[in-house]
Amino acid sequence: MRSLATEFLRVTKQYLPHVARLCLISTFLEDGIRMWFQWSEQRDYIDTTWNCGYLLASSFVFLNLLGQLTGCVLVLSRNFVQYACFGLFGIIALQTIAYSILWDLKFLMRNLALGGGLLLLLAESRSEGKSMFAGVPTMRESSPKQYMQLGGRVLLVLMFMTLLHFDASFFSIVQNIVGTALMILVAIGFKTKLAALTLVVWLFAINVYFNAFWTIPVYKPMHDFLKYDFFQTMSVIGGLLLVVALGPGGVSMDEKKKEW
Repeated sequence: MRSLATEFLRVTKQYLPHVARLCLISTFLEDGIRMWFQWSEQRDYIDTTWNCGYLLASSFVFLNLLGQLTGCVLVLSRNFVQYACFGLFGIIALQTIAYSILWDLKFLMRNLALGGGLLLLLAESRSEGKSMFAGVPTMRESSPKQYMQLGGRVLLVLMFMTLLHFDASFFSIVQNIVGTALMILVAIGFKTKLAALTLVVWLFAINVYFNAFWTIPVYKPMHDFLKYDFFQTMSVIGGLLLVVALGPGGVSMDEKKKEW
């Protein structure tokens, strides 16, 4: 099984990081475009929810639109990626507050998982010689990059915690056991690439089956809900693909095994 992940990485190593980045920013790209086509609806929602007035509500929508689309362009073009990541972090924080996601555990965990993907992207964008953390002392592999990878892995698995089903059916029990085991492996960095690749396949299958927004008429509210959920899940898949492409980093069981 380990050779399967190794062979997959060997065949796809030329374009896997590009696919991972595209998947990762897909939810920001979709949401930015949504802000354009649903400008008045989004503005009215913010105005009604916060009673902040037309100007502030419009500014919120414009900031989301501009921030997300600009961040996506910078990430895909690989220009100022670190600044783009921090800008997208800000968008996540802003939306978490504006849409009251802070009080919805499921959506909060998914937003945190999305932040984990951005952490991995931030780690990937760091070059060996240049860093936004220049001057920070490092010891062996315990650099800021390694801790970003650790934090990214831990946050990514939060997405899967929202998929666990607490009922007594045989399928749910098996799914929970296997899913939990894979989440732990990714979080601690043991057999990381194989576990992350397995989670990619599992999550993609679940996403296509449960979030098939293309089967719902556009005028129905469920269409937008499933579409948002679909692309957010694709972003987490992008983060997992970065784990497959980059490995777990220095703070992991896989790395420690090399020292034994």
